[in-house]
Amino acid sequence: MRSSQRERLIEAMLQLVAQRGYAATTVPEVIAAARVSRNAFYEQFADKEACFLALCERDLPSLIEEIHTAATSSDDWRAANLGGLRAYLGWWQERPAYAQAYFVELPRAGERAVAQRDRAYRPFLDMVTAMATRARKADPALPPLPATTPRLIVFGVTAFVEAEVREGRVAGLLSWADDLQNYMVTLLTASGAPGRA
Repeated sequence: MRSSQRERLIEAMLQLVAQRGYAATTVPEVIAAARVSRNAFYEQFADKEACFLALCERDLPSLIEEIHTAATSSDDWRAANLGGLRAYLGWWQERPAYAQAYFVELPRAGERAVAQRDRAYRPFLDMVTAMATRARKADPALPPLPATTPRLIVFGVTAFVEAEVREGRVAGLLSWADDLQNYMVTLLTASGAPGRA
């Protein structure tokens, strides 16, 4: 029962935040939309922010799993990278409400939300680093990976997707797969400045 109430509250938070924004969404509205009691809300969450943060981290494991599955389906690292990228873009494209909540509203929800998002970058940074390792195994002539490259890729792709979502173009995210692939491959195979590898 509590698990069901928790999911209903999170789903209500998702729909309200996607429609109205985080700041305009209130706990009473979430309670009403979820059809649970006030006590049920506070048994699950300390406040609105806690409910929203639970929403923002709820589905990320499934995203990571889909990217990993797609990125390990080919022995060719470029094809694997494109597969992972397409999985990432497609996942968000299929979840426009979640994309709105995560990319647009999460940064507006306070310091805890920003810290949570910063932690969420870690698996993506690890996946980019692993892809760079695959690239260098396939082509030992490639230069050492500059230390900043994983962050440039993850933050760059994230900022691009965030801008597309903010502009209401989430339905077209997959159309950018080839351009983002070129961006990623260019950085993954580039050399860094002297002394910055």
